[in-house]
Amino acid sequence: MEEKQHIGQLFDRIAGTYDGLNHGLSLHIDKWWRRKAVSLMTPAEQVLDVAIGTADLAIAMLRSGKAQHVTGIDLSKQMMAVGKSKVEKGKWKDRVDFVYGNAQQMPFDNDRFDAVTCAFGCRNFQDLDEGLREMYRVVKPGGQVTILEFSYPSNRLVRALYDIYFSRVLPWIGRIVSRDKTAYTYLNKSVKAFCWGEAFVMHMHDAGFRDEQFETLSLGICTIYTAKKW
Repeated sequence: MEEKQHIGQLFDRIAGTYDGLNHGLSLHIDKWWRRKAVSLMTPAEQVLDVAIGTADLAIAMLRSGKAQHVTGIDLSKQMMAVGKSKVEKGKWKDRVDFVYGNAQQMPFDNDRFDAVTCAFGCRNFQDLDEGLREMYRVVKPGGQVTILEFSYPSNRLVRALYDIYFSRVLPWIGRIVSRDKTAYTYLNKSVKAFCWGEAFVMHMHDAGFRDEQFETLSLGICTIYTAKKW
């Protein structure tokens, strides 16, 4: 998908309206998705949050006590700027570090982190397998990876409604609010083109992870994947 070659720039353009649109368009269900993902995490000292964006997942981990310190990496400087502002307002400044970089070539040592997380970032990787292998490389043996990602509903009626919303309603509202013609069209395309469920688990297994599990949320609109490095 051509947009993935410039994914950082795409998210830079919509950073200012990203949180408001995401929460509004999902009727704030996305907040519950993150809390649910955090609830499935094993408590960890040092957590790497891949595609940290505006830091919603990082803040949720810190609030819950599931992480003591979060290092986030992202290709969008503007998204991280929004995240930094939120972290500072929430008095988490000393517990979150932001690193500009590519998730497929992360500047971290092997076995560096106690756990790795990623919310709505995997489908934006140019190479999913390379991104998962990097997650495996930087997490310590025994460490957990927790991934939250959009998926595609299996129920025909839900899928039909989902298609109408994601292909027509969401891009239209997204264009009006963000004034970007492509970003929310890309969201629809990227979800449809991405793998989910057992297919995604196979990619995790191929990257080296074991004890893979997944749980669908909101009639299959979103899925949480967990696995460990042994």
